[in-house]
Amino acid sequence: MPRPVHFDIHASDPERAVTFYATVFGWSFERWGPDPYWLITTGDGPGIDGGLTQRQGPAPEKGAALNAFPLTMEVEDVDLLAREVVQAGGAIAEPKSAVPGIGWLVYCTDPEGNLFGLLESDPSAE
Repeated sequence: MPRPVHFDIHASDPERAVTFYATVFGWSFERWGPDPYWLITTGDGPGIDGGLTQRQGPAPEKGAALNAFPLTMEVEDVDLLAREVVQAGGAIAEPKSAVPGIGWLVYCTDPEGNLFGLLESDPSAE
């Protein structure tokens, strides 16, 4: 079965995106190669790491409707992280909703307009 093994974040302002993801999620970034590209380490243990690169073309609108295959991060407190997203310059694209039997989901955009999800596990969510 195919599994995610890497992700790329495309940013109009890569330094701003690095600051955002380091602030909100504690991810670490390391400049790699001759082109503007950063390797992203999301933590130890299970999960995937990725990269951040200079966007080629126009950015999507901030807070745009869902129109992609967003990467979703599991978090301990979705309300807290949603507030941190907004404080760090991101936006809420879709407010908190229940995924019955799974948990609570919020879709956000980063300051570059990239869509991502936050999921708090809660089997009692309805």
